[in-house]
Amino acid sequence: MRYSLLLMSSLAVLAVTACSETSEPAPAENSDAASNSDSSSETTAQSDAEENVLLAEWDGPYGGVPPFDEMDLQDLKPALEVAMAENLEEIDAIAENPEAPTFENTIVALERAGEKWDRVSVMRGIWESNLSSPEFREIQTEMSPVISAFRSKITQNPALFTRIKTVYESEEAENLRDDQKRVLNLTYDRFARNGATLSEEKKARYAEINQELATLHTKFANNVLADEESYVLYLTEDQLGGLPQSFIDAAASAATERGKEGMFSVTNTRSSMSPFLTYSTERDLREKVWRTYYNRGDNADEFDNNAIIAEILKLRDERVELLGYDNYAQWRLENRMAKTPDRAIELMEAVWPSAIARAKEEVADMQALAESEGADITIQPWDYRFYAEKVRKDKYDLDSDEVKQYLQLDKLREGMFYVAGELFNYDFKRVPSGMVPVFHPDVKVWNVTDKTTGDHVGLWYLDPFARTGKRSGAWATTYRSHTTFDGPTTVLASNNSNFVKGAAGKPVLVSWDDATTFFHEFGHALHGLSSNVAYPRLNGGVRDYTEFQSQLLERWVSTDEVVNNYLVHHETGKPMPAELRQKIKDAATFNQGFATTEYLASALVDMRYHTTDPEGIDPDAFEKKTLDDLGMPSEIVMRHRSPHFGHIFSGEGYSAGYYGYMWADVLTSDAAEAFKESPGGFYDEAVAEKLVEHLFAPRNSVDPAEAYRAFRGRDAEIDALMRDRGFTDE
Repeated sequence: MRYSLLLMSSLAVLAVTACSETSEPAPAENSDAASNSDSSSETTAQSDAEENVLLAEWDGPYGGVPPFDEMDLQDLKPALEVAMAENLEEIDAIAENPEAPTFENTIVALERAGEKWDRVSVMRGIWESNLSSPEFREIQTEMSPVISAFRSKITQNPALFTRIKTVYESEEAENLRDDQKRVLNLTYDRFARNGATLSEEKKARYAEINQELATLHTKFANNVLADEESYVLYLTEDQLGGLPQSFIDAAASAATERGKEGMFSVTNTRSSMSPFLTYSTERDLREKVWRTYYNRGDNADEFDNNAIIAEILKLRDERVELLGYDNYAQWRLENRMAKTPDRAIELMEAVWPSAIARAKEEVADMQALAESEGADITIQPWDYRFYAEKVRKDKYDLDSDEVKQYLQLDKLREGMFYVAGELFNYDFKRVPSGMVPVFHPDVKVWNVTDKTTGDHVGLWYLDPFARTGKRSGAWATTYRSHTTFDGPTTVLASNNSNFVKGAAGKPVLVSWDDATTFFHEFGHALHGLSSNVAYPRLNGGVRDYTEFQSQLLERWVSTDEVVNNYLVHHETGKPMPAELRQKIKDAATFNQGFATTEYLASALVDMRYHTTDPEGIDPDAFEKKTLDDLGMPSEIVMRHRSPHFGHIFSGEGYSAGYYGYMWADVLTSDAAEAFKESPGGFYDEAVAEKLVEHLFAPRNSVDPAEAYRAFRGRDAEIDALMRDRGFTDE
């Protein structure tokens, strides 16, 4: 049967954590004393604000850069307070403007407001993701509900919403440019979907719920980080069986950094866990590492997240009920490409049977190989990667560690720059150390320019290595986005990874999966760097579309141009031999049962959580029952088990939206075939030009469905995805 993914138009909503309006303080009885006190307090606050580097305008080269080298945690709380107060003053000025509401004095004014808040938020984000500490977490815990209340004062300001609604329904709106209409629609949608239309009583409860959620999201994330920092396995030399030398060197370096000279550490992160489970011959240690990693947030201690999940689900359900929705997922997907939970589930269930069928085949191959070697075992989850690697070698004569010798982090980065140059016409040149401030010595910065004109496009920051206080995984962020409505601004984009830092003087070697993830996150950075939008709000995105551009960029890792020139042996410098390249191509769909099943399990559980009555829910039991009902293979576990599923419980960015990676992958597979079918393949100039013009540069100024049709000439179809994963025979 041929499935077609109908990409319907949608309006994106900026994820807003709206919270309660706070009451004004009672007036002081002694007005003279109050006046004197207030005057003194205001003078002190003004003086502190002027000296607080977190509030200062960014100066220096490249249109101004964040003063990361001057960040001081003691400045954070006062900076947040000052920035919120000033932003609210700006909002009040817009809401109380005596002139009739217009696009310029209401919508554009909102786009212009909050610059100081944006600057402080960038710094807060660095501490939250890259430099977390117990001291920061205390501030974060205290300020999260306060920030939530601040946002509520904006989204639930009745005078402001009246002005927005007036512009939205005006004749002027019909005559705006298309991108201005998009900004107007997104702004109206943001307010209407976050409580602006509710009665005062319901607004108050809506806001209370969001304050509670802000606290719970923060606690959930802090609990996961605590488990990642606390559970480190230290090995002795006699416990290193099977591990490649590159991993041993990195583990020794990581142990030394933690004061364990002469030992070897396996940190509680995916980038450390996965290679250990792939290569270690110590089965008992594999089980220990596996359990430690997958039990994050689920250890029945002070950092256990099960009760927090239950409360989050109840509060989310109550909140959307105030808005008239049946469940949280219905509200969440209304303005996304999928539109409804049913359509998202339909896509996942179309792929699920093929995924688990392939996974069962993979397990059978592993079990047979284990028995042929005389291993008296039944394959368990901690055996999957280990025996998958053995089967890979047996079936394809492909050794992942052999491939790894050609995957040097620095060379991969150069390969990414090459791709960006060919597709986007960008040139990357390293900025000399000290010229642009950074928040950690590991962070390096590149100047991005147009190859033809030499014009400055932006800066690209790279923070590649794992360390204490840095959240796990890989992500991209933008410190400043491109806009033109108030004069052109250039982009400050960043990629962040958790590669295990190698020993001094040794190259950092990564797995093929890590290499594709590196390209993936770079795709997000290119999405930001290529923006041509006028207004800040148009740099946002629709969740089940924003992963598409980054997933597409993964395809260039295996192109001949990258393989021949950048995947070179770290010792000999010779390119990857043709024989090894062919083995990689032959094994391209190997282990797709595992990869697809572990991902879809998380996505389906996410959707079930948010379409189920949460009253009395026990997350551990709910997760188990849902997986049992789905027929989840016992040898595989969810990619993100519920107690550490930060995508959906440490915030709301991916909640009821983790399916979006699969939705975006349908687009990815379909778009990749457009390149494959073209005369120039993945470097075809005409297709690349359409890629940038329609899929990268517009960001959210164009409806995603329309943008994709402009690129491809039709909607995307699921057939390409099934071919990519080798599921066409199931």
